[in-house]
Amino acid sequence: MSTTAIVVTAVAAFMAGFSGASIFFRAKFVVEPLAQYGVPRAMWNWLGAAKAAGAVGLIVGFYVPVIGTLAAIGLILYFAGAVITVIRARAYGHAPFPLIYMAPAVAALVLTW
Repeated sequence: MSTTAIVVTAVAAFMAGFSGASIFFRAKFVVEPLAQYGVPRAMWNWLGAAKAAGAVGLIVGFYVPVIGTLAAIGLILYFAGAVITVIRARAYGHAPFPLIYMAPAVAALVLTW
């Protein structure tokens, strides 16, 4: 794995972990939009867990590459779903935010192939 791939994967893991922790700690800038988009509160911990699992999977991928690949794919699908949720809620101005979190996961996936 190249140095670039390691750095990008670490950034992707940090961003996904930060995003997951933001849900667990009920950061206002994360949970208020979730409520606005109509995401049920019962799902919030599951969403945080999915992001945290993706972050851990990316780190484990340094040692077991297939896990990292699957984690990157999972995060990409997660954030694609987030974009769809934002668009369905007609909060078009918020659509770039999940894309910003998705970008390092896409780059990590591309760089590890």
